[in-house]
Amino acid sequence: MTEGKSEMARTEGNETIIEPDASIATYHSDSRDAYNVKVPRGDRVIQTLEELEQVRRECRKMVTRRAGLSAGAAIIPIPGLDIGTDVSLLMTLLPAINEKFGLTPRQIDALHPNRKKYTMIAITGIGSRVIGSTITRKIVSLLLKRVGFKITAKTALRYVPIVGQAAAAGLSFSAMKVLGNAHIEDCYRVIKEVLAKL
Repeated sequence: MTEGKSEMARTEGNETIIEPDASIATYHSDSRDAYNVKVPRGDRVIQTLEELEQVRRECRKMVTRRAGLSAGAAIIPIPGLDIGTDVSLLMTLLPAINEKFGLTPRQIDALHPNRKKYTMIAITGIGSRVIGSTITRKIVSLLLKRVGFKITAKTALRYVPIVGQAAAAGLSFSAMKVLGNAHIEDCYRVIKEVLAKL
């Protein structure tokens, strides 16, 4: 809620509907408050650049933690373990990032029609197959092909004792960071573009 503005919330089923409270004399309408926004409980709709920056920072921390897990799996010389771990991590990481930015399919469907339209235009403009989509193994496989050289190299390197395992862990960490941070930046650009139009 912004200073000088008041919102009323009511619950319908499992959704909370937030509406501007026009009965308060200090309420000053701007284009953002002109929309009644249906928000499923627990979700938030990013309204300011400050909120957007905060979400970006939170997501970068999450990517770093998951990249550390990926690096740990790369050290263990069991065939296929590192790739399986990377796929598993990305299948949970990418939807978590989408959710933080309010860009899951469910969250987008719950938006006001104008905000939903602006969001879909921004997603299309960026060309992301991950934002606003259900994340599947096929999508994750396509993303992993982007960093295919690093994955091939880390698979070969981890069988070299100590030095190779350390190099494989480093490559795994950096590949996960590159994919995660690229997705964060795509989500950031979408929301920033939407906020500029509201």
